[in-house]
Amino acid sequence: MHTRRTHRRTRTGSTRFRAALLAAALLATACSAGGASTSAGSPAARAVGATEAATAALTPLPQATPSELAPYYEQKLAWRDCGVSGFQCATMKAPLDYAKPGEGDVRLAVARKKATGPGKRLGSLLVNPGGPGGSAIGYLQQYAGIGYPAKVRAQYDMVAVDPRGVARSEPVECLDGPEMDAYTQTDVTPDDAGETDELVDAYKEFAEGCGADAPKLLRHVSTLEAARDMDVLRAVLGDEKLTYVGASYGTFLGATYAGLFPDRTGRLVLDGAMDPSLPARRLNLEQTEGFETAFQSFAKDCVRQPDCPLGDKNTAPDQVGKNLKSFFDDLDAKPLPAGDADGRKLTESLATTGVIAAMYDEGAWQQLRESLTSAIKEKDGAGLLILSDSYYEREADGGYSNLMFANAAVNCLDLPAAFSSPDEVRDALPEFEKASPVFGEGLAWSSLNCAYWPVKPTGEPHRIEAAGATPIVVVGTTRDPATPYRWAEALSDQLASGHLLTYEGDGHTAYGRGSTCIDSAINTYLLRGTAPEDGKRCS
Repeated sequence: MHTRRTHRRTRTGSTRFRAALLAAALLATACSAGGASTSAGSPAARAVGATEAATAALTPLPQATPSELAPYYEQKLAWRDCGVSGFQCATMKAPLDYAKPGEGDVRLAVARKKATGPGKRLGSLLVNPGGPGGSAIGYLQQYAGIGYPAKVRAQYDMVAVDPRGVARSEPVECLDGPEMDAYTQTDVTPDDAGETDELVDAYKEFAEGCGADAPKLLRHVSTLEAARDMDVLRAVLGDEKLTYVGASYGTFLGATYAGLFPDRTGRLVLDGAMDPSLPARRLNLEQTEGFETAFQSFAKDCVRQPDCPLGDKNTAPDQVGKNLKSFFDDLDAKPLPAGDADGRKLTESLATTGVIAAMYDEGAWQQLRESLTSAIKEKDGAGLLILSDSYYEREADGGYSNLMFANAAVNCLDLPAAFSSPDEVRDALPEFEKASPVFGEGLAWSSLNCAYWPVKPTGEPHRIEAAGATPIVVVGTTRDPATPYRWAEALSDQLASGHLLTYEGDGHTAYGRGSTCIDSAINTYLLRGTAPEDGKRCS
């Protein structure tokens, strides 16, 4: 699911679309979730070779803080003006390697907006929009710190920390702007050996760029370490327990915290949940199914609209998919002009990324119809390129945020690669194409990127139980494209105190996206500590 802000050129003004892109899961780079994409730089899903869910559970850390970590837990933050009205910023130190805390630090950027009152102050509310690789500080300043319910902002200091390797926290860097342009346009539906070699070379170049930039840091950007950083921040802020809202990949980060520190876990909201027990191939495949589910919902709506370029009211949803796939095939043979200042054309990979970006929020479906109409009927790829650029966080000057770099760095460290060779991908293609005739091929090939990563993975799939934690609210959306609903069901079942809250609808994540029922349940939990009844459903 990818954490994303909307590109400044995007025509939609939808707050929901911006929030959805900010909370999307990039579950495996090449990249997915906020989401998966089929370009070489796109997000597909996290990776590991096994095919069955894990049975081992994450083991909690000792309750007592080790003496060698005391300097970190007892540090004082020097707050300063952020340059953004109402927000303060600081820098926090954490050990680069928790196993060897005396061998160097990592400096983490922190931001907050103090509780506005009235009402009793409830402490700090930490937020994370997902990714991995999304800037939590950007999310705080652009959305959560100004857009969360007023009652929540009145009683909580709204806080964010960019995880290690992300945005303002010693960011991982891999490629420059022109190199990323080439990477995102790489064909991830190779037709022959030559195109397969080009794709593999792109993955290798990306990986080599990341490894050359910060080889030491690259070994220490795991979710496990980021969760430990959150506990240091909790203590530095003076909170006995962590209160947290995490979206998409942020749910994995929050659940990991609960698994490590169940006694310090307060009110946790995990919205658009991931299932930490699944190996990569399963994660990739199920996310592929999720995007197909979302696309089918879009297709049914599209043919009811007078401006649908993929069919009319007499067109079956599966035919809509065939029509879109035919359009992608045409682009594979002949990209479209897009009026881009840097001379980029709309390729199959960029167009697919643009379509996927709009799957995160039904509020973007009109923009997608307009963009597809321009591309299919007017041979103008500008609209889809704008959607793709917003997904990749490509700026108007041709530069990119470090989202995609951090995304790969975390994913490839957290789990072993889904596939180790092109042959393995080819063997899996029938399964992926069955899961999604439109997106399956590209998402399968996008899962190959971690095979060439310069750092060996340190994580494995595992269950998270967090026995002893207070009630944890797990939110799932029934037609979520990037984090399929079954993942929320699985995580809530794993957590000893999990409470499943279901949104019956479209789009990625549910909190703050228009459901009064969902928002009321979460607000009540955050403000009063009363979790919704396990199994509660909203629409």
